[in-house]
Amino acid sequence: MARFITPGSMEAVSRLGGAPGGKRGAPALDTDTDSTREIKTHFRVCRFIMETGVKLGMRSVPVATACVLYHRFFQCVSVTVYEPYLVAMSCIYLAGKVEEQHLRTRDIINVCHRYFHSSSEPLNCDGEFWDLRDSVVQCELLVLRQLNFHVSFQHPHKYLLHYLLSVKSLVNRHAWSRTPVAETTWALLRDCYHGTMCVRHAPQHIAIATLYLALLSYGVEVPVGEREWWQVLCEDITKEHIDAIISDLLHLYDMEAKCT
Repeated sequence: MARFITPGSMEAVSRLGGAPGGKRGAPALDTDTDSTREIKTHFRVCRFIMETGVKLGMRSVPVATACVLYHRFFQCVSVTVYEPYLVAMSCIYLAGKVEEQHLRTRDIINVCHRYFHSSSEPLNCDGEFWDLRDSVVQCELLVLRQLNFHVSFQHPHKYLLHYLLSVKSLVNRHAWSRTPVAETTWALLRDCYHGTMCVRHAPQHIAIATLYLALLSYGVEVPVGEREWWQVLCEDITKEHIDAIISDLLHLYDMEAKCT
C-alpha cells in the first residue's frame, strides 16, 4: 500500500499532535485491547473534526460528511498505517468540496494547529507548512481512491427535520414548548457521528431513534393510533432497530467518559 507522507511532512504532522493546548499528561497504565484503543482513537479524532468544523464555520452536514468519510476510510485500512489526524484534516477538506462549502487548506491547517497549540502563532509559510499542505492534498486523493470516489452520502438531518415537524403537530403544544426535545434530538444526532454507528445504520432509522430517545428522556407522550408514531413515519423500522441504535449511542457516551 503506497504511503502518502514524506519524511518532512511526517515531522510536520507529528508536531500537530498531542493534547489540545500542546499539553501531555503523565503516561498512564494502558490496559486496553487494540480494538478498544482504536475505538477511542476514532472517538477523539471525530471530536477533533467537529470542534475544528465549528471553528471553520462549517455547517452541520459538511461536518457530518467529514466524519462519515473518516469512518469509511478506516473501515478499509488500519489506523496503525495512516496518521488519523492527517486523514481527518483531509476529510474536512474533501467534505467542504462535496457539500459545496469550500475551505482553504491554509485555514484548515492553521485551525488544526491552534487546536493542539492554543497559545501559538499560525504556522509560517515555510517548508513545514508546505510539507503538511502537500500531505493533506495527497491524503485527500488517497481517501477518494480508497472509497472508489463514492463520497456523497445521505444523512439523517433531512429526515429528522421532517420527523420533528410531524411529531410536534401530534403532541401537546404546552408539553413541547416546555421541553427542549428538538434541541436534544439534534445534539443526539451529532453525537452519533463520534462512532461507526453513523455508517452502520440507515439514516432514517438514526433520525427516528434519536427523536424516540429525546421524547422518552423528557416524558413527552405521542398519541397512539393503530400504529406507533415511528412506524407511521418510517415503515421499515422496528423496535429492535431503535433499541440497537440507542444501545450504540449509550455505548458512545460510555466511551466519552473513558476518553476524558
